[in-house]
Amino acid sequence: MQQLRKIHQVEKHGWHPRNLHRERYDFQRLMHCCPELSEFVKVNSYGDESIDFFNPTAVKCLNKALLTCFYGIGYWDIPAGYLCPPIPGRADYIHHVADLLSNGAENIPSGLLVHCLDIGVGANCIFPIIGNRSYGWSFVGSDIDPLAVENANRIVKKNPVLENNIEIRLQKNANNIFTGIMHPGEHFDLVFCNPPFYGSASEAETGSRRKVSNLKGIPNHPVVANFGGRHNELWCHGGEVQFVRQMILQSKQLPRASTWFTALIAKSEHLSPIYQTLNSVNANEIRTIPMAHGNKKSRIVAWNFSLEDTQRPAKSEKS
Repeated sequence: MQQLRKIHQVEKHGWHPRNLHRERYDFQRLMHCCPELSEFVKVNSYGDESIDFFNPTAVKCLNKALLTCFYGIGYWDIPAGYLCPPIPGRADYIHHVADLLSNGAENIPSGLLVHCLDIGVGANCIFPIIGNRSYGWSFVGSDIDPLAVENANRIVKKNPVLENNIEIRLQKNANNIFTGIMHPGEHFDLVFCNPPFYGSASEAETGSRRKVSNLKGIPNHPVVANFGGRHNELWCHGGEVQFVRQMILQSKQLPRASTWFTALIAKSEHLSPIYQTLNSVNANEIRTIPMAHGNKKSRIVAWNFSLEDTQRPAKSEKS
């Protein structure tokens, strides 16, 4: 009996209207841009071209193809085991936060005079690449891992379109987020952060195992690090709640260092302690930007400080 082809929407639901990845992957175009991807593209049981998203080499090659096709990146690579983030979701974060700068205006501020900071840039350098190539913004990327900094610098230097637009800095004190990275008198328009989610290595492994088992439909399926991730990329003591709370407390010490501070929050139940911390430091404007990609829901929390340091109540996710 002939296998029925699965019916897909042309445009995926919930993505930002400026996101270049709203539609399903066009593997013919991607293979044209990056011929090595053809090794991993197969026709699945629904009759669609796809890759095995549980194969880390295939996932990395897909990222390379996306960066080549959509952002003009000629060289991109990461060391084995390092985080290989899904590009569509990272692009959505960039575009939603760009709307903060527009303040309701039609045009998004663009060009190198818009100065951005990516906390935890990683070896992949994804946020600076997408932000610079989409809006022309200049970036500083920081990381506590010397090898990640070295690799991100290599990506920048091997792509003339990025060189002189992106600077990668090593954070030598893992307890600091801004101090030691921000130069005296330096001002940013936007701060980005995708914080480590888990609170321990065992929690990270359990979470990965649960995710794989749910997707594969096989209980206790072996963990496959398809998107990779080093320990500092996946977990820290206290998980994303503690990391973002520290980020908020330290941003209070440098309230004029950025127009907007932002962080990606994976779970809605983590919002309450984050709102409490924001109110405790008298954050002026607090916004929560929901993002929904299929069944996956997340949100961006953004805050800033006014000259008067006026306290306002935190907004709920539905506001």
